[in-house]
Amino acid sequence: MDHFVGLSHLAHQEIARRLGLNPADLTCFTYVLEAGTDPLTAGDLAERAQVTSGAVTGILNRLERAGFVARQADPEDRRRVRIVAEPAARTRVYAAYEPLNARLAALYAGYSPAELALLGDFFRQADALVHGYLERARSRAD
Repeated sequence: MDHFVGLSHLAHQEIARRLGLNPADLTCFTYVLEAGTDPLTAGDLAERAQVTSGAVTGILNRLERAGFVARQADPEDRRRVRIVAEPAARTRVYAAYEPLNARLAALYAGYSPAELALLGDFFRQADALVHGYLERARSRAD
């Protein structure tokens, strides 16, 4: 499992490099993409990426300069800003991930629906476990 996690991290770094981003910026952009039609605020993004508000400002500045995101006023609260993905950047990122995603889709095709459900459950639980670990580790560091 450690080997898989390490290789996944290296693949993420390679995709970021090909897009002209650093891995942290690409991670934040993927959170913006995941938000879909409900754009994140900078604070939401900082929380998801587990970075400070100052760090997320720098990340957003770089992503905006590179044409990946735009800041839009929140229609419900003009003091807040929402982060949206630029359509061309969305297309570029999906294209960059496509070779890896195609390989993963071929791998998934070899599993039954029940096996895929089990794998999905494992990764949801593992995600929650790692998230909890990070929260606890960071709260002790303060």
